[in-house]
Amino acid sequence: MDRNRLVGLAFRMLGTVADAEDAVQEAFVRWYRLDDAGREAVTNRVGWFARTTSRVCLDVLKSAPRRHDRYVGPWLPEPVADGRYATPTLQDGDPAELAVRSESVSMALLTVMESMTPAERVAFVLRDVFDVPVAEVADVLDRSPGAVRQLASSARARIAAGGDVSGVPDPSLTAAFQRAAVTGDVAELLRLLHPDVTLLSDGGGVARAALNPVRGAEKVARFVVGVLARQAPTTLRLRETPSGVVLTFDRDGDTSGVLELVTDGGAVRAVLVQWNPHKLRTWRPT
Repeated sequence: MDRNRLVGLAFRMLGTVADAEDAVQEAFVRWYRLDDAGREAVTNRVGWFARTTSRVCLDVLKSAPRRHDRYVGPWLPEPVADGRYATPTLQDGDPAELAVRSESVSMALLTVMESMTPAERVAFVLRDVFDVPVAEVADVLDRSPGAVRQLASSARARIAAGGDVSGVPDPSLTAAFQRAAVTGDVAELLRLLHPDVTLLSDGGGVARAALNPVRGAEKVARFVVGVLARQAPTTLRLRETPSGVVLTFDRDGDTSGVLELVTDGGAVRAVLVQWNPHKLRTWRPT
């Protein structure tokens, strides 16, 4: 497993690239702390690094609630701009499971995963996304194989219960939303939005963002149009990502925000906006 794949594994568990990179770095530190005999005893280095990185992530996840309690405003996962942390090659299998894998870096799915217990999240990522054998996951979690299967099952149930934040983005609906937003067509936005739509925006106390959820179609539509009006000449651009089409707030060649729609039944059920510059590093010019 190369470093990017390890970071991809950790990212799905932790939700930000910075935390994922720190977890992988800690795994390498632990490797170099082994003596020569200890390293020679490792017959599968790929498996060793995957298990060690997962254990580090498990420890971080156990402290996540306390870290998020100190966060300013809503906490959203980090959107990924490119395929450097892409899911492993998918094999033939159940279409629903393959969809979960292909969408496993979307803000929507990662937001739902925040509701999982640390053990559920690790079990889900290792089993459903990376197809790690049950016995190896059991070793990471210090649980029985049966307990691991139950954890993965309960994690899938949480995703199924995610409702308005677990739908797959609809490219045509995203394009229609973009057109209505940039033209200031509130009436068209209202046609696209579910009456009970919710908008969450993450500024992390660094960038300007709504500190509380914006609820209801009328308020969300006017919020989006108002943001574009205040930030003119910022443009709202359609962008392809590993998890589907998103919208980016672009100005002078830089991206200041990423917006992801969660759709269900032909309507927008949730709008997720990432403004925190610390979570937009992969979108910035290099």
